[in-house]
Amino acid sequence: MIPTLVTADAAGHAVGAAITWEDSRAEGHAARLRAAAGDAALYERTGQRVDGRYLLPMFLRLRDREPDRAAATRTLLGAKDYLFWWLTGEAVTDPSTATGFGAYSLSAGDWDAGILAAAASLAGGDLPALPPVLPTSAVRSLRATVAARLGCPPIPVCVGAADSVLGALGLGARTPGQVAYVAGTSTVILGLAAEPRLEPRRRFLVTPMAEPSVWGQEMDVLATGSAVRWLADVCGLEESAVMALAAEVDPAEGPVMLPYLSPGEQGALWDPALRGTIAGLTLGHRRRHLARGLVNGIVLESRRCLAVLEEAGTDGVGQHGVGQHDVGQHGVGQHGAAVLVAGRGAASAAFRADLADATGRRVIGPGGHDADFSARGAALLAARAVGRTVPDAPAGCSVTEPDPGRAAAWDLVWAEHERVRLAVSQRPRTAPGAC
Repeated sequence: MIPTLVTADAAGHAVGAAITWEDSRAEGHAARLRAAAGDAALYERTGQRVDGRYLLPMFLRLRDREPDRAAATRTLLGAKDYLFWWLTGEAVTDPSTATGFGAYSLSAGDWDAGILAAAASLAGGDLPALPPVLPTSAVRSLRATVAARLGCPPIPVCVGAADSVLGALGLGARTPGQVAYVAGTSTVILGLAAEPRLEPRRRFLVTPMAEPSVWGQEMDVLATGSAVRWLADVCGLEESAVMALAAEVDPAEGPVMLPYLSPGEQGALWDPALRGTIAGLTLGHRRRHLARGLVNGIVLESRRCLAVLEEAGTDGVGQHGVGQHDVGQHGVGQHGAAVLVAGRGAASAAFRADLADATGRRVIGPGGHDADFSARGAALLAARAVGRTVPDAPAGCSVTEPDPGRAAAWDLVWAEHERVRLAVSQRPRTAPGAC
């Protein structure tokens, strides 16, 4: 749900329906904001490539389309911020969630006055208030009325962080050089770094992590779990069956499937106009081949993102060489180029093997069946906030080593994937949000 726009009145009540992060109709307004604030300057100040899925452009579109709702709005909030307000009576956000507004200054640790002024000029008037930015571990007390409704004492409520950031924390990824891979509705890939370093070609975002002075070099493959759910619906399957069917087919036998179904992409490509494509279909293809094609597409876009981190030297390979970062409580020695994975989308052993073989990296997943490490990270952060001592890393793990014999086969699948992507991207396209 992060970032999902909630417009609230002075009393903290929602004005109208929330606008989900998958809604890209504000792309035209984002383009105008980038032009007004300066595209390069916007990235340099925020570490973000602000598109139609950010909250400020969403509000600018709302101001044009629903002026009465915009006029009744006093505060702009993310979905988590709204829940925190309902629980505590105080509207605040945290640094990782604040990045989704499109106006959070990495250097100042607060809202950027210049970007807000540019947005206000496009809106033709003052903007609603944005919530104060507090540390992730800040706490406030549960309101007495809410405590009575929930049947509990007025317990402390922790501000928290974005689900991807908490997923990395729950996995035990908190040291510069580590890579976290959190696979849910979308897949967030975070290479941890000791400073908020930008990427010259703007191929990744910069996200404040839950640990002090740790930053995530972030890429989001937008349609992963959601794309699997879509294919399951189309084919009349359970979601788990999609991964099982894909495992029956060699990667080279699937059609090429570009998994940009959200639509658009916020991974290393960052192109809101990309659309999902299936190429190379024949009468011999069945549901299992479509499943294989989709898994191939997700794995290969993940490979693209991981290659960018390696090139940037923020993933324990480019800076330090393989083997310089200890896995610690995972109990498998040093990993360097390993990827720590969690989330329902990465729960399949066959998927983790594909990811390892296609990227040449060791893939480390949690032991047992618990895939929701964002929830675990939230619990860890809350425990720390109230002075509790809890284990920092999950017990046990599953380690998938890459098969060098599969590398050449995946290189061929990658080459065909890229051939189709480049051919499709050269066609005339209509940008989302044009309506």
